[in-house]
Amino acid sequence: MTRSFSIDELPIVSNMLAAVAAEELMPRFRALQSLRVSQKASPFDLVTEADEHSERALTSQLLHRFPGALVVGEEASESDSTLLPRLQDAPLAFVVDPLDGTSNFASGMPLFGVIVAVVERGEAVAGLIHDPVCKRTTWAFRAAGAWSDAADGTRSRLHVAPAAALSGMHGIVGTNFLPEPTRSTVNRNLSRLGMTNWFRCAAHEYRLAAAGHCHVLFYNRLMPWDHAAGWLIHHEAGGCGAHFDGSEYRPFHTRGGLLCAPDRDAWHRVRDALLGSGEQPR
Repeated sequence: MTRSFSIDELPIVSNMLAAVAAEELMPRFRALQSLRVSQKASPFDLVTEADEHSERALTSQLLHRFPGALVVGEEASESDSTLLPRLQDAPLAFVVDPLDGTSNFASGMPLFGVIVAVVERGEAVAGLIHDPVCKRTTWAFRAAGAWSDAADGTRSRLHVAPAAALSGMHGIVGTNFLPEPTRSTVNRNLSRLGMTNWFRCAAHEYRLAAAGHCHVLFYNRLMPWDHAAGWLIHHEAGGCGAHFDGSEYRPFHTRGGLLCAPDRDAWHRVRDALLGSGEQPR
């Protein structure tokens, strides 16, 4: 398959996300008595029947509309280890997180989303994040900016927050996957930022950063279904996102950490404040 993904096809994928979320996620939300929840790699890594139904529906619809494309779903990748390595060279691929924020979903918290990234030969060309509760979709297309669409059709352009002094920056920082002693180092340095928290949901964290409601995102565990779409949206909103060593992020990268900030100067100041300026963890 050699065709390229067009910006005119974004509404098609956006409508898929909204429809699948309405049909597969929302009827199961807060239905704990009937919701099947399982643990994957750790107590922080859960899967529910909602994840599975959502991914099957999205995969089916994407393949029907884009025959021959590679679909890399979070749950499918658990059982098929060949999917993720194919992402680097696939002419057209869709990376699917059918339910980001599963722990929040399972505990009845309305902080979860559906994410799809469009990747061509290892490059993210489009990203979409749908909020099923507020029925709002955040999206970006390469070199076309980042945008937010409300259910009533209202569209607004997104811009990252202006850079600020460290003490004035709000950071969303996840340290639970960092190796020691780096984890302790970063946790000890969090007070250098003005405020930090973690929502257990990259979908909402990237939405906040792209819309200018926080300054910093800090992650160590890099799976493309969590980060490929969000990184592109943040980038198209004017932000700077790179690995801890300053190298450029790609959707097929699963190591090296990821730090996002309003611009390159702020990125360096935050990196040095949290990690120090020496050798960074890989």
